[in-house]
Amino acid sequence: MNTIIQIVLPLALAFIMFSMGLDLTLNDFKRIGKFPKAFILGFVLQFVSLPVLAFGLAAVFMKFGLAPEYAVGLVIIATCPGGVTSNMMTHLAQGDAALSIALTAVTSVVSVLTLPFLINLGLSTFMGAQNAVVLPIGKTIIGIFCITTVPVAIGMLIKHYKNKLATHWEPMARKLAAIFFVVIVMAAILKDWALIAENILTIGPMALLLNSLTMLVAFGASRLAKLDQSQTTAITYECGFQNGTLAIFITLTLLQNEKMMIPGGIYSILMFATALIYFLILRKTNQRLQTDA
Repeated sequence: MNTIIQIVLPLALAFIMFSMGLDLTLNDFKRIGKFPKAFILGFVLQFVSLPVLAFGLAAVFMKFGLAPEYAVGLVIIATCPGGVTSNMMTHLAQGDAALSIALTAVTSVVSVLTLPFLINLGLSTFMGAQNAVVLPIGKTIIGIFCITTVPVAIGMLIKHYKNKLATHWEPMARKLAAIFFVVIVMAAILKDWALIAENILTIGPMALLLNSLTMLVAFGASRLAKLDQSQTTAITYECGFQNGTLAIFITLTLLQNEKMMIPGGIYSILMFATALIYFLILRKTNQRLQTDA
């Protein structure tokens, strides 16, 4: 079973990132200049507020008996970039899809460098220097780069040189990517269901609290920065949706620790519930505004 996971999981993650590349062009990166304030805010929230919230919540829950492995698992999911699902939800909620795509693309590339350092910080902080498993920086950067950045680049090259082909296959590839994501998360959870059932009352609220606080902070910061509703929606979803497949890959393949996988697996399910709630609130608000107008 572990051998299958180590082979199938990287391939599935690579395909998910490839599907994202099929819908990206260099213009998506150039769009950053059109909304620098919104992009910088989303970038900072992704790489600063999310890890800070995760470290803080993990420290608090450890005082109530949370196992160190679960604390590290919470940090890992928080340090992962936004997933392609955030782009879809932003579009459905009539948010700024261009901003969402730009944030997903850039954070996916930058996280290759930030992930190993933040994860090692989590390992040393919550498991102690003597017990912590050290994630090799160079090997991890190369591994994540090959499985995330390279497939995105290949997808972009196909989009650039074979635009009609990419346009034709991108919708199907995105649907397959969504299926792969769901299957991976569900398989990982079912595989360790006994551990989850044993700790669900602790891990569930912890993951839900991290996701809820992340979205609330993103929403509040966006409003304080006086961004419009479409930009606020994009940033809120971008911060609320994390690449759960990448978190599962890191924990099961690189760290080979099933306990560390569980917070990310549960988070990956709960984030859809909070995203739906936010979507319904947005729709109700828009309907009220249209009625008042």
